[in-house]
Amino acid sequence: MSKLYFRYGAMNCGKSTNLLQVAHNYEERGMKVLIIKPKTDTKGADKVVSRLGVTRNVDFWIDKNINIYNLINDYIKNNGGVNCVLADEAQFFTSKQIDELFEVAVKLDVPTICYGLRTDFQMNGFEGSARLLMLAHSLEELKTICNCGKKALLNGRKINGKFVFEGEQIAIDKEDNVEYEALCPKCYFDYKEIYESDKN
Repeated sequence: MSKLYFRYGAMNCGKSTNLLQVAHNYEERGMKVLIIKPKTDTKGADKVVSRLGVTRNVDFWIDKNINIYNLINDYIKNNGGVNCVLADEAQFFTSKQIDELFEVAVKLDVPTICYGLRTDFQMNGFEGSARLLMLAHSLEELKTICNCGKKALLNGRKINGKFVFEGEQIAIDKEDNVEYEALCPKCYFDYKEIYESDKN
């Protein structure tokens, strides 16, 4: 039986780069990979975009109402085997879709590796990530550092260059003057204090 993997980390920890490297490793050995991502992630449209400048089209850019298990099962029936499924920005999948990815690993016996954020800019969980933390056979943290040099654990959202701590959960990086920065917990709370004092 194959496994469902969740590789998570703060912004800029190399999730998409790692995904593209894994795809390359499989393909170098003549194996077939399927790359998927949710349509909620509009950055790069139907491409995986690495901060190193490497991009690649996804095989499926998936809407919230799509059954991923059925999609991949049909693909396998029509096109032959698949050696690995790689999911970018998995935090944006629904809980039900994560269950379907779990079925892909278990019932179709296809290793399924999901990459994503664990928490949002307010330290709340995403639907997809929360389900992955419950179901994944394997959890792996991809690490990065804060500007201060400590391990980054959290994601700070900036609008027009200033950290903000209120707003909708989903705002895509590099759209509408939004950007993200990986922060250690101490820096996160320091910036939050500045934000709160500026409000008052």
